[in-house]
Amino acid sequence: MAFEIKLVHFDEGALLDNVAVGVFDDAMDPRLVAEFLADDRHHLAIAIDQGQVVGFASGVQYVHPDKPAELWINEVGVAPSHQGRGIGKAVMRGLLQHAQRLGCREAWVLTDRLNHAAMRLYASMGRHEAARDQVMFTFFLNAEKGSSRDAG
Repeated sequence: MAFEIKLVHFDEGALLDNVAVGVFDDAMDPRLVAEFLADDRHHLAIAIDQGQVVGFASGVQYVHPDKPAELWINEVGVAPSHQGRGIGKAVMRGLLQHAQRLGCREAWVLTDRLNHAAMRLYASMGRHEAARDQVMFTFFLNAEKGSSRDAG
């Protein structure tokens, strides 16, 4: 299968008008697409097959007062119809190469150990798995008081 890997630039939001089912969690919101692409620190690598987006990897470049730039890989998605064809690895590679060109010293991603597809993908890319388990806390900033989501 031949597919093209492309980094989406701020003026190329129309590329996301034709996305295969299951690539992203939700439907594209034109306002959010424009906002994402307008931010120079947001990066999106996509896989295109016959004019349709069939996979993506997104990341956020950030700097800190005491650290060089890094890339946080936010999410990777591939259409169910195109899984198992190397698309996840290709969009990841495209995003990582872009981060390298930007001067990022490293990139990192979090996943759940039970997400076997993600674990296989990241392991296949020569990653360095953290020596200890990490814990992620989520803060629901707009949760209503007393809801089960903000109970701790």
